[in-house]
Amino acid sequence: MPNKILLLDLTCDQLKGLLVSWGEPAYRANQIWGWLYRSLVSDFQEMTNLPKGLRERLAEATILRTMQPLEEKVSADGLTRKVLFALRDDQTIESVLMLYEKRRTACISTQVGCAFGCVFCATGQSGFVRNLTPGEIVEQVLYFAHLLKAEGERLTNVVLMGMGEPLANYEATWQAIETLTHEGGFNLGARRITISTVGLAPGIRRLAREGTQIGLAVSLHASTDELRDKLIPINRRYPLAQLMAACRHYFERTGRRISFEYALINEINDSPEQARQLAHLLDGLFCHVNLIPLNPVPESPYQPSPRGRILAFQAELNRLKVPNTLRVERGADIRAGCGQLRCQRMPKE
Repeated sequence: MPNKILLLDLTCDQLKGLLVSWGEPAYRANQIWGWLYRSLVSDFQEMTNLPKGLRERLAEATILRTMQPLEEKVSADGLTRKVLFALRDDQTIESVLMLYEKRRTACISTQVGCAFGCVFCATGQSGFVRNLTPGEIVEQVLYFAHLLKAEGERLTNVVLMGMGEPLANYEATWQAIETLTHEGGFNLGARRITISTVGLAPGIRRLAREGTQIGLAVSLHASTDELRDKLIPINRRYPLAQLMAACRHYFERTGRRISFEYALINEINDSPEQARQLAHLLDGLFCHVNLIPLNPVPESPYQPSPRGRILAFQAELNRLKVPNTLRVERGADIRAGCGQLRCQRMPKE
């Protein structure tokens, strides 16, 4: 397996190049692409319009899937499903499927671990191992798409909000997005994809140049550099002035509303005064604030804000006319927060 090519790692043009090098006509790539991303097959023998010899060569030289589900948990209400996957090198990542009234959303990872060390995040505290390949990013989406297809449903949205920082694995992340939006394959609309970043200002500016309609979500969690430096160490490199300038540039280039993620941490960032600071920071920017009850991490000093403090914070934002939504808590009973299931399996030092 280590020497085999993961087909999902290839762009459509790269797949054509591979087949041509084998003496096959280029149009076979479009057929294979359709089997991979429209029909969601997991066996070369299912690609019935390919010659038997080509199917055999594909099976010898390439692989369709590399990830194995190690553990799967479903919330009591059945609306959240979390999967821990084992990769080819025995590393593990997490992905989550969330069911809403009209949406079926996959939350996927882009790295094994994370290098940015946000103090309240289980993934950030476990350290960084490696980037995922484009195929490993895409494969998470296909896993849930296949699962939903068996239930007569379709995946409608993808958020890159799982383990890792997408903009720190930019090339693989962008290739995965291009694969998922390819009209001849999975054909997911760009507006149905959201990239979340901890605040890599250069990456946001680079994303703005792509000319795409994908969504941008920024993990903000504090509205002053003093507090954000403590919660999100990368802020010391890209402080709020640089981050907000990059966000304004993104809006100017794309016209897309930006989402700001704000996890409410008890007596850390959840006072009415801090709500006013947040309103001032975002003044004049076309944006929306997602207020998130913090996912508690065992033994962490950072705990979720109680309901009363959350509502008081939100009321102040409402008074100042800052568009916001209080995210519905999902999957707490299965530790659906980023990195929590993986951390349970990691050896203790």
